Amino acid sequence: MSDGRVTAAPAPSPVQGLTDPPHEALIRFDDVTVRFGARLAVDHASMALREGRTLGIVGESGSGKTTCVRMALGLQRPSEGRMWFRDRVYPTRWRDLRAIRRHVGFVFQDPYDSLDPRMTIGDIVAEPLRAHGLGGADVRDRVASMLDAIGLPDAPLDSHPSRYSGGGRQRIAIARGLILDPDVLVCDEPTASLDVSVQAQIVNLLLSLKRSRNISVIFVSHDLDLVRRMADDIVVMYAGRVLEAGPAQVVAGRPQHPYTSALLSAVPGDHPRARKLAGRARPATDDHEAPRDHCIFEPRCDRAAERCRSEAPVLGPASGGVDAACFYPLTASVPGEEHPRSGRAEEE
Repeated sequence: MSDGRVTAAPAPSPVQGLTDPPHEALIRFDDVTVRFGARLAVDHASMALREGRTLGIVGESGSGKTTCVRMALGLQRPSEGRMWFRDRVYPTRWRDLRAIRRHVGFVFQDPYDSLDPRMTIGDIVAEPLRAHGLGGADVRDRVASMLDAIGLPDAPLDSHPSRYSGGGRQRIAIARGLILDPDVLVCDEPTASLDVSVQAQIVNLLLSLKRSRNISVIFVSHDLDLVRRMADDIVVMYAGRVLEAGPAQVVAGRPQHPYTSALLSAVPGDHPRARKLAGRARPATDDHEAPRDHCIFEPRCDRAAERCRSEAPVLGPASGGVDAACFYPLTASVPGEEHPRSGRAEEE
């Protein structure tokens, strides 16, 4: 791959926790690491977006979610590991990424920053068409049709973003992301800057568009409950590492990693097990420096034992068909405990 071109790749090995049902992978990260100096933004992460499905990536700020988004869009190269789009390796030269970017749309977090206030709505939505040399006499008709599809049928094409609220601007951003009819739509915290009522509208719109346009989606958020609504598969990240991965309803319904359970504790009305375990978790620490010879979640985990302080767990099978990077998942006993805490809390 020294010439930087998109080249065929050997068949990648299955990504743990996301192998059933066997959908074709559109975008796949295989043991990918991203370093910024000594800091590990992403640390040996593997995940796959499967055709016709939504992959949710969830975690706190600094977990590596946005770096994964940038890699999927070709804006960030991995320091180690490989990425595929379908059966082809991501190229190493920026100009050769054009073949992939044609098939990947994006929606960023803040529509006030992502839409150029000097451009008209028509030009904003049409920009990807013209960037890929697809402009023509029917551009205005295609833009108008796209605006109709995202719920702005009467939007004047010569108006500017300042005319619209945050929800309206994000709909315009979605229209821009879909105008090329991509295979994949990457959404990086697309509701984070919106009011709660508007968030629900945008989520419902994305779900509707996914079904009607048969696209695959990468949906990134710090809100596990929101990701559970959107996703078919979930990857939970912390300090650059994947700590849990598997089908959305299993990961969010019966988490195996204490960190996933802590994320669930932010969901109002969730079960006592999540609140109890998260309540005992200690404050966050910055553990982004290499090397890592211990469990990165150990400083926050009330289940940590001596092994966790001297050895780093790897992602592997846990209960319920998910994978967890934990020596003592929530369905297992911790040395010195008479009973598994998860079972006790579940009975409360």
